[in-house]
Amino acid sequence: MKLYILLARNKQSAAKRLSEILYNLWPLIFFLCTCSAIQLCKPNSKDILQYFSVQITKVMKKKHTVCIVFPIIIACVLFAVFRTTEAGDPDRFTTHSDIRTIESVRISINIAWTLLCGFLVFNMQAGFAFLGAGFLRKKNTLNYLTMSFMDFCVGALIFWAFGFALMYGGSFLAPGIDKGNIFIGFSGFFLAGNAYDVSTSSVWLFHMMFVVATCTIVAGAIAERFKFHAHLIYCMILCGFLYPVYGHWVWGGGWLANLPYGSGMKDFAGGGVVHGMGGIISFVGAWIVGPRFGKYNPDGTPNIIHGHNISYIILGTLFLLFGWFGFNAGSTMAASDFRISIIATNMFLSTIAGAITLLYMTYFITEKSDIVIACNGALAGCVAITASGAYVPHWAAVVIGIIAGLIFRTCFYIMEYKLRIDDPIGAISVHGANGLWSLLSVGIFADGSYLGVKGLITGSGWQLLAQFIGCVTLVVWTLGTGYLIFLLLKKTIGLRVPIKEENTGIDLYEHGLSCYSD
Repeated sequence: MKLYILLARNKQSAAKRLSEILYNLWPLIFFLCTCSAIQLCKPNSKDILQYFSVQITKVMKKKHTVCIVFPIIIACVLFAVFRTTEAGDPDRFTTHSDIRTIESVRISINIAWTLLCGFLVFNMQAGFAFLGAGFLRKKNTLNYLTMSFMDFCVGALIFWAFGFALMYGGSFLAPGIDKGNIFIGFSGFFLAGNAYDVSTSSVWLFHMMFVVATCTIVAGAIAERFKFHAHLIYCMILCGFLYPVYGHWVWGGGWLANLPYGSGMKDFAGGGVVHGMGGIISFVGAWIVGPRFGKYNPDGTPNIIHGHNISYIILGTLFLLFGWFGFNAGSTMAASDFRISIIATNMFLSTIAGAITLLYMTYFITEKSDIVIACNGALAGCVAITASGAYVPHWAAVVIGIIAGLIFRTCFYIMEYKLRIDDPIGAISVHGANGLWSLLSVGIFADGSYLGVKGLITGSGWQLLAQFIGCVTLVVWTLGTGYLIFLLLKKTIGLRVPIKEENTGIDLYEHGLSCYSD
C-alpha cells in the first residue's frame, strides 16, 4: 500500500513538472502552430519566414483568416490544458459542496446576482443588433448583424485569453488576479491557475459583457462601408489591449483610481471605460474610413439616409434599456449592497429625462414628434448616468438626463454639419460625448452618501479635478492608440469595401447572401 502511494505521488509530481514545462513553452508551441497553419495555406512556399513577411498585409483576406484564428484557438486550448487546477468555491471547499455558513449564503447570493446581471447585459447585444439594423439600409443589414455577433465572439475569446489579466491583475478582486502594478496587470491569463475559481469566473463573465459592448458600439458608427475582417481585427486589439489598459487604470487598482484628489477617479459602471471609449473610437474610425457614398453633396451639405425599419429602432432601444439595469445596478457585484435600488432608480430617471428632452426639443423645431430622436435621448440619458448612478441623488439623475439630451443634439449637429463625420446610428454623440459627461457628472453631483464620494454640490471641487484628469486621459489614450490602429489597418489590408460594392450592398459582397429574400 505504501509503495502504491509513493508511486502515485511520483506520478503526480512528474505530471506537474511536465505541465510546468509545457506552460513555459506555450509561446513556442503557438509560433510553431502559426507557421504550420501558414504552410498548410501555402503548401508550395519554400521559405516560410519570407512568406510570412509578404503575406502579413493580406492575412485577413478570406482564404487566410484561418492562419490567425486557428493557431490562437490551438494555443489557448493548449494553455488551458496544461495550466488547469481544481476550482474552489468561496469557502475553499470543493466546487460542488453544500453551503455551510451564513457567509457562504451571502457570497452565493452575490455570485448569483453578478451572473444574473451579466445575463441582462448580454441581452443588450440583441438591443444593439436591432437598433443598428433599424438605422441602416436593407442591403447592408446582414453585414451589421454579422459584425455585432462575431465581434462578441472574437472579443470574448481574446478577453478570456489575456485581456482580463491585463485589466484586473493586481486588483485582488477575486482569486488568481493578485499580480499587477498601477499601470498594468499580469495575472489571471486564460482564467488558469488560481484564477480557475468560481468567483473569478463570475467576475470575468460580467465584465466580458462590458468589453464586447464597446466593440459593438463602434460597429454602428462605421457601418455600411467597413470591411468585415478589418472590424474583427480592431476588435481583437480593443479587447486584448486598448480597453484593458485604461480599464486597469480605473478599475484594476491603477493610477487613476489612486489619484490624490477626492476619492480618486470614479467610474461606477463604465460611463467612460465602456461608453466613452467606444464613442471616441467610433469617432476615429468614422473619420478615417470616411462618409458613406452619397452622404454629402459637393457643397458639403449632408443628405439624410433613412434606415429601413423604425420598429427595430424602438425594439432595440427597449432591449438596451432592460439590459442597462443589469449594466448599472450589477456593477455593485453584490446583491447585499442595498445601493442597487438607488442605482436602478437613477438610471430610469435619467433615461426618461433624456427621452422627453429630445422629443420636445425636436417638436419645437419641426412641430413633429420624432420617436427616433426620443430613443436616442433615452440612450444618451442611460450613458450619462452610468458613471455617476451610485453617487448622486435622484434629482441630480433627472438633471444629468436633461443635459445628456442637450449634449447629444449639439454633438450630433457638430459631427453631421461641421466636421462632416458620418455616424449612421449616432454612436459618437450618444456614447462618446455623454460618456465624458458621465465622468464629469460624478465630480459635480456626488453627494457623499456612497463611499464618501463628494462633488461640487457638497462644496468640494477635488473630485471634479480627478474626473477631469480621467477624461483627458481617456481622450488622449483612445484617440492616440485608436488612430494608430485604424491607420495601420488602412495602410495594410484596407478599411473600406469597394465603392461599387458599397452601392450595390455589402451583404452580398461580404457574406454571399442578403438579409431579405426580396
